[in-house]
Amino acid sequence: MIFNDWDRIVFAGDSVTDRGSQCPVGESWGDNLGHGYVRMIENLLTACYPDLHIRITNSGVSGNTTRDLLARFDRDVVSLNPQWVSICIGINDVWRQFDCPCRPDGWVLPDEYRENVEKMILAVKDAVKGVFLLTPYYIEDSPHDAMRNRMLEYVAICKELAQKHGCVLVDFQAMYERFLKHRHSACIAWDRVHPNEMGAMMMAKEFLKHCDFEYDPHG
Repeated sequence: MIFNDWDRIVFAGDSVTDRGSQCPVGESWGDNLGHGYVRMIENLLTACYPDLHIRITNSGVSGNTTRDLLARFDRDVVSLNPQWVSICIGINDVWRQFDCPCRPDGWVLPDEYRENVEKMILAVKDAVKGVFLLTPYYIEDSPHDAMRNRMLEYVAICKELAQKHGCVLVDFQAMYERFLKHRHSACIAWDRVHPNEMGAMMMAKEFLKHCDFEYDPHG
């Protein structure tokens, strides 16, 4: 596996990362890590690699756009001196364009999104072992859905930046689209954004696929 003993992974993001964690920074004490994919990742790492001490930190804050996350990135990510950084942001950048159509000052359009995410990557890439870039997503398979099509623009930006800067790309949008070939989105997210425990487990598994993770590493 790519993680070593005493590595620290900081997960930065919005409500999908937060999921009830202690804000602005939560760690594994009681419910401080939240109940989403970050918690699932820690559960799986601890259960399958008990010999490794991997420190998981949740720096997700509900409602954040890239604009918000960038403003607190030095405090809640860089200053924690992680070995690995995971960035999962962009859902609210898109969502505000649809649920607040008369408040364009709150929108984060594609050019600003690209600039904000790239600044986060550049703030840490030379000081860490690796950066994970987790795509935003919308769990909807209709090609006629406007928010889904807008989200795909932001997913494409993540792919572009991951390739440019050598980040590990975790494509949650593609993962959920595979799921939608068999099940309806209501099975895992009532609003097509915030996953239940099944959706969170899917996200954790997708993340760990990129970490040389094994469920029974010691045979």
